[in-house]
Amino acid sequence: MTPKILFITPPFTQLNTPYPATAYLKGFLNTKGYESHQADLGIEVILQLFSRKGLQTMFDALVANDSIELSDNSYRIYSLREEYIQTIGPVIRFLQNKNPTLAHAISDRTYLPEASRFAQLDDLDWAFGTMGTHDKARHLATLYLEDLADLITEAVDPHFGFSRYAERLGRSATHFDELHATLQAPDTLISTILTDLLEEKIRHWQPTVVCLTVPFPGNLYGALKCGKYLKTHHPEIAVVMGGGYANTELRSLKETRVFDYLDYVCLDDGEAPLLHLLEYLSGTRTAANLKRVFTRIDGAVHYLNGTKERDVAQRDTGTPDYRELPLADYLSVIEVVNPMHRLWSDGRWNKLTLAHGCYWGKCSFCDVTLDYIKRYEPMTASLLCDRIEEIIEQTGQNGFHFVDEAAPPALMRELALEIIRRKLTVVWWTNIRFEKSFTPDLCMLLKASGCIAVSGGLEVASDRLLDRMKKGVTVAQVARVADGFTRAGIMVHAYLMYGFPTQTAQETIDSLEMVRQLFELGIVQSGFWHRFAMTAHSPVGLQPEAFDVQRIGPIAGDFADNDLDHADPLGANHDRFAEGLRKSLFNYMHGVCFEFPLQEWFDFRVPKTTIPPNYIQRSVEDQEEDIRPNALTVWLGKEPSLIFFEEKRGKHRVDLAELTFYDRKQEWGFVTDAATGQWLTDTLPTIQVTEPASFEKLKQSYEAEGLGSFQAFLSSDIGGKLRENGLLIV
Repeated sequence: MTPKILFITPPFTQLNTPYPATAYLKGFLNTKGYESHQADLGIEVILQLFSRKGLQTMFDALVANDSIELSDNSYRIYSLREEYIQTIGPVIRFLQNKNPTLAHAISDRTYLPEASRFAQLDDLDWAFGTMGTHDKARHLATLYLEDLADLITEAVDPHFGFSRYAERLGRSATHFDELHATLQAPDTLISTILTDLLEEKIRHWQPTVVCLTVPFPGNLYGALKCGKYLKTHHPEIAVVMGGGYANTELRSLKETRVFDYLDYVCLDDGEAPLLHLLEYLSGTRTAANLKRVFTRIDGAVHYLNGTKERDVAQRDTGTPDYRELPLADYLSVIEVVNPMHRLWSDGRWNKLTLAHGCYWGKCSFCDVTLDYIKRYEPMTASLLCDRIEEIIEQTGQNGFHFVDEAAPPALMRELALEIIRRKLTVVWWTNIRFEKSFTPDLCMLLKASGCIAVSGGLEVASDRLLDRMKKGVTVAQVARVADGFTRAGIMVHAYLMYGFPTQTAQETIDSLEMVRQLFELGIVQSGFWHRFAMTAHSPVGLQPEAFDVQRIGPIAGDFADNDLDHADPLGANHDRFAEGLRKSLFNYMHGVCFEFPLQEWFDFRVPKTTIPPNYIQRSVEDQEEDIRPNALTVWLGKEPSLIFFEEKRGKHRVDLAELTFYDRKQEWGFVTDAATGQWLTDTLPTIQVTEPASFEKLKQSYEAEGLGSFQAFLSSDIGGKLRENGLLIV
């Protein structure tokens, strides 16, 4: 019998957009003729809980249980329960962009009940000056939901969180005991809603296989809750788990009790393991020929990976299929005013991958030994655009988040050209490495194709440590690349890291000074400091002695193995810097406090910075254009109008040409000699996106006309005007 598959995203990932794993796998199974369906139980649980009926049920339970002692804040929410029940429906519809006029009532702060989350508005009020009425209302509505979440965590389900559920139980869980014990506890309101929704899906679609995606520790508990329900009430259904959590944490799985909740755990890319498993379940493949699958056989965990067949090539995975997901029901919230974090939580983004793996794949803190990083396999721009068009047709949404570890610059160039060539309207953002391939002209091309933001790792902002990390960049290079993106109108978010092995207090303060200068000059607009974490599959985790760090835990167990405890005998006391780094960055992102001495951010003595105050400015100014021999020249503008005329200069009459250009914002132009004007008028239409010319070919064409040095022309005022307005060398 051919299996019927149901893909489930368990609680909780994001409120604003579906996690793409189920859409990816459903799209692949479409190419193989399998019937499959999908559901995001995370958003469905949220919408049932945060509804008039859901809140009524919750408050009724609290009224009936008078033994619960509530904190002052929770008691305030409880006392205002009628106001919450009355307002929840309109607020949810507002956050779904279905009730926009409510913004006015929310913004004047007379409509929503308020508890402790609103106290932070005293600190954030000044930031609201940069937000419109609608955005301010969404931020206030988000605080309103977070107030309710505080009550839920205190009195209903201690594991609740909007983008994570029982995350603590799944993170660094080398042993399964606590998670197993929690799963045996009585159901809460949330887990009851979850299993009721699951039962609805089972009855509706009657699957024979349920696949649970667990990208993060905050999904694991919800997935196992689903698995427990299925094993109890539908034991005939095969339950499969995969996703990022399994790929990074469960590679040495030996815990047999996991299979009280699941039948199979798949590792790495899911297409081939799932396809082989479906063939096994339908009787056309032996267990010995499965691919990267854990299961329990005769009371012991076995890893089945006998097949010699390769993984499915990216070009053959099919277009992600978002059908059946409630795309109009996700919530656009504004949790924080960090502009890049806002992109993650606000708006509906179609998620797509440009390439499998990382084209760089060397960073010593990254899981470069695992398949999702080390196996690099790029797509073609043409196939990507085919999928982009198909997804836009499915979803009606033009926003894309390319979820690569680091998007390859060469492929980004080809994709941008293809998007413009097809005249697609696409708004997109992605993650990059700040490498020199991102020239100012390439940044302008990416902007023209719809790029609005990039995020990349500046990490420690110390050249010694960047070299030790094998990042392949310097701070000066990061500054130049970030400046190119910013000048093109693309927002730049910097991932920042502190606590890398052997990092000294001096290097931490010098890194902060680099960051201060980047924000003061407006080169970077968003950032976030992360504490270095040593993982089992990174070069640092695999060879800690090579990085002068000591692994001190955790004690190995039969369940998860990823995050490693470590000691850094040569480094500073990194944890002391956390709050000062956070506070300073919060202010820098809002364009204030640049004049504060760095010591002001810390309540202990820190060394003075050794970085010159104009280091970043000099780095940005100190760059020369290095045009690659295989560079393309493309003209993004329109064909100019041309008028010839004569001008008397002394005793001579000179033939001149006036070129006028029209773009979306303005008309502009210049006067040049007639020969150059004619060459430009003839040439520009031939190097548009449909047929860009090599730089060498264009240079030869210009110089063959006897017009002089092409390089000198590009450096002239006229060449500068053309390059500012769409003549790109990429």
